[in-house]
Amino acid sequence: MTTQYYTASSLDGFVATEDDSLEWLFPLGDVKEAGYPAFIAQVGAIAMGASTYEWMLHHSDKVVEDSGSAWPFTQPCWVFTHRVLPGIDGADIRFVQGSVQDVHPAMLEVAAGMNIWIAGGGALAVQFHDAGLLDEAIIQIGSVTLGQGKPLFPRRATNPPWRLLSVRQIGSGLAELHYALPGR
Repeated sequence: MTTQYYTASSLDGFVATEDDSLEWLFPLGDVKEAGYPAFIAQVGAIAMGASTYEWMLHHSDKVVEDSGSAWPFTQPCWVFTHRVLPGIDGADIRFVQGSVQDVHPAMLEVAAGMNIWIAGGGALAVQFHDAGLLDEAIIQIGSVTLGQGKPLFPRRATNPPWRLLSVRQIGSGLAELHYALPGR
């Protein structure tokens, strides 16, 4: 069981534009080629930031087109937020506030030996990292630059360095880097 930050980034280190757009990512490849089906099959719980959740709400047509459902996950999802957000009918979404350290034990219990996915932006991944709860990062680097936007990992993490486990080419536009974090 691992807690994994699985995401995509531009060459210059942004997961989304400054207005939370992911449109830059869609032309770069098919999610099925990226190993996503195998990845999500090992996930027992999801942690998501409010911005990622709101993106899914605002782009529900794209979510339905890609997954056939308004909510593409069967796993319970904890959405970390300080705002009141609408739920999605039939989805197991748990809105939480506070420390990731306080929520992580419940996620572990529900995941029942499967992995926890930190979905979306770097701000939430940093919280798991700083609490010593992030085991791996799987980052698909896209062959575009955004110039500015939401950073992949919005803090310095240089010592000790992350340990590269594998590199894989996905089509002509993505490279997947798989890292184990220090102490893992």
